[in-house]
Amino acid sequence: MKKRKLRAVLATAICCFAIPAAAVDGVSLEAGRGEENTDSWRLGVHWDWDRQWFADRAWRLSGSWELQFGQWSGPISAVTDVSLTPVFRFEPSSPSALSPYLEAAIGFHLVSDYRITGRRFFSTKFQFGDHVGAGVRFGNRHEHDVGLRLQHLSNGGLRRPNPGINFLQLRYQHHFD
Repeated sequence: MKKRKLRAVLATAICCFAIPAAAVDGVSLEAGRGEENTDSWRLGVHWDWDRQWFADRAWRLSGSWELQFGQWSGPISAVTDVSLTPVFRFEPSSPSALSPYLEAAIGFHLVSDYRITGRRFFSTKFQFGDHVGAGVRFGNRHEHDVGLRLQHLSNGGLRRPNPGINFLQLRYQHHFD
């Protein structure tokens, strides 16, 4: 039964990643470190929103959808993680050579296992993931994006135990636009 659920999660992720490349606005790679010596990595695809707020001011608010697939590796097990997250980004309306940004998000994660470390046990495979981050875009077309994120995952109190886990992640994104 457990393998069947994992296969279903993987099949869903593969189908989502099979969306035509022309529709994708960017791809990303993250690597990070979490509590109790838990390492993480994620691959992602991104779709920018057509909407922007405060574009007529010095700084604008924009956003994107982020679909990611990755894994956490702890002392006891490896956990597969599939997520969908709307990300809000606060950035200069007129980009410069190095354009800084701040971002925040709350999304949905489906993880493959309950046990993360020897002392950390989740009661649900559904987790909320929120993060705050900062970074900079650069390049001739601002196609490169390097950032740092602090992320917290937990089930939001849906069921106990709810220990949650925190990660610090270094991230690179390539924008196609």
